[in-house]
Amino acid sequence: MDMQTIKILRERTGAGMADCQKALVESSGDMEMAVDILRKKGIAKAAKRGERETNQGIIKMMLSVDHKNGYLLEVNSETDFVARNRQFQDFVNETMELLMLAKPKSLADLLALTMNTHETVGDTLTHLSGVIGEKLAIKRCDILTSAGTVGGYVHANSAIGVLVALAKPDQEEVANNIAMQIAAANPRYIAPENVDPAELEKEKEIYRAQLQAEGKPAEMIEKILLGKANKYFEEVCLIKQEYVKDEKMKVEQLLNGATVEKFIRYSLNS
Repeated sequence: MDMQTIKILRERTGAGMADCQKALVESSGDMEMAVDILRKKGIAKAAKRGERETNQGIIKMMLSVDHKNGYLLEVNSETDFVARNRQFQDFVNETMELLMLAKPKSLADLLALTMNTHETVGDTLTHLSGVIGEKLAIKRCDILTSAGTVGGYVHANSAIGVLVALAKPDQEEVANNIAMQIAAANPRYIAPENVDPAELEKEKEIYRAQLQAEGKPAEMIEKILLGKANKYFEEVCLIKQEYVKDEKMKVEQLLNGATVEKFIRYSLNS
């Protein structure tokens, strides 16, 4: 069976290449019959779900034994019910194993890897979508590597997952606590120097207009703005936030001299 015909059937049905090839062989090359074969098997259903929202699912996080590598994966479904399905969870677990083993450079590379089904990750997901009866999708994946320490955290319902890298070795407990902080407080930056200057200036302009409307003198406004900026940093910058486990402590105190290199935060709602 020529590749072009297989691709046309795949575009029409959303089924995997291997399933399309089998259907065309079974139908002796008859395109319409092949479509019917796939529909009867439930494999072609996924194509009709292309526009549906997939805002449920599982965020999975794993760390290497030496805490030098962290892996984050988000696989989505339409409903929480399917996210609890054993077949769905098995797919997520096997995909994570491939992510850790092959270390693909992109989501496209991950989707092209071969699973135990002898099909690609992408084709297996399409097939599983037809079997389960919902649109499924791998939204994103990341690998975080550090010569220092990589920590991670996943919220109990698998709706939030975090990886964080510290530029200091043997800091597993601190790194994991920082990851929990990121999950709970959702910082946007590591430190004040990382904040977009345009964003900060916009915030200042809002505060300045408010203070001017209150009739505050110009010299007082600039002093107040300094305090407002520091308050803003406490909201959006990780190291300036109050530590969620002890509000009397700042995150930078918890770090005790270690530097946060990078963090990655996944949420099913973002």
